[in-house]
Amino acid sequence: MNDMKDRWLSVDEIAAHLGVKPATIYKWLTRRKMPAHKVGRLWKFKIAEIDAWVLSGRAKLQ
Repeated sequence: MNDMKDRWLSVDEIAAHLGVKPATIYKWLTRRKMPAHKVGRLWKFKIAEIDAWVLSGRAKLQ
């Protein structure tokens, strides 16, 4: 699991980590609320940033 914390995750991987559909991830991205980094045309995520974001309560949909 330490390997997962160090590498960049894809939309599908982060959706599986959070237990949501990839469409939900894209919805959160378009609202600019989810911490992510765009690499070319791909979105990439650091698991520590996502976990901190969820724990802060900012993942709630308004």
